[in-house]
Amino acid sequence: MSSDRNESLARLNDGWLSPLERPALAWLGSRVPAWLSPNGLTALGFAGAVATFCGYALAAGQPAWLWFVNAGLAVNWLGDSLDGTVARLRAIERPRFGFFLDQSTDVLGQFLFAMGLALSGYMPIGIAVTGLAVYLMMSVLGLLRAEVSRVFHLATGGFGLTELRCLLVVANVLFYLVPPRPFRIGGIATTYAELLGLAWIVVTMGLYLTTMIAEARRLAREEPLPGRPPDERE
Repeated sequence: MSSDRNESLARLNDGWLSPLERPALAWLGSRVPAWLSPNGLTALGFAGAVATFCGYALAAGQPAWLWFVNAGLAVNWLGDSLDGTVARLRAIERPRFGFFLDQSTDVLGQFLFAMGLALSGYMPIGIAVTGLAVYLMMSVLGLLRAEVSRVFHLATGGFGLTELRCLLVVANVLFYLVPPRPFRIGGIATTYAELLGLAWIVVTMGLYLTTMIAEARRLAREEPLPGRPPDERE
C-alpha cells in the first residue's frame, strides 16, 4: 500500500441513486440524536440485515413476511449509510477503523441477504449463492481499486449496495403480487424469479470483467514497462 496508509481514502459514489441519496443522508444525518453514535448506527444497519434474513425465512410459508423483509432492508440502508455521514458531520472519523468495520459488516449483511433469499423458496440456493459470489467479486474489485488508486468507489457501473437493496425491494413486491409459477423453456422448468437471478449473475459478471480490464489498462498506461516511454501504450 502507498505510504499514506493512515490517510482516509477518497470516496466516490456515482451510483444511479446517489443524486437522491446524498441530500437525503445529509438531511437525516443532521437530525440523528446525539446519543446515537456511528457505531450504534452500524449495529442498527446490521440488525436490519438480520431482520431481512428472518423475514425471508418466514416468507417461505407466509408471503406477507416479504413486507417485513423490505422494512429490514430500509433499516439496513439507514444504519449502514448514516454511520459514516454522522461521523463526518461530528468530526469524529476514524478512517481505518470505520472503513474496516463498515466493509466487514457489509459482507455479513450481503451473506444474510443471499441466504435468506435462498430459504424463502423464491430463489434456488445455487442461484442465490452464485449471485452472492459475483457480488462479492465486485466488492473485492472495489477494494483492489481503492488500494491502487486511493479512491474507494461505492458503486461500479452506477451500481452499489443502495441500488442492490432497491432491486431486492422491487423483487419482493413483485414476488408478493405475482408469485413465481413454474413454466417451461425448451423443456426446462423455471420461474421468472430464477431468470431474474440468472440475469443478475450475467450482468454482474460482465460488469466485473469490463471494469477489471479498464482498470488494468489504465494502470498499464500509468506504469509503463521499464525503459519504455511513459506515453507508450500497452
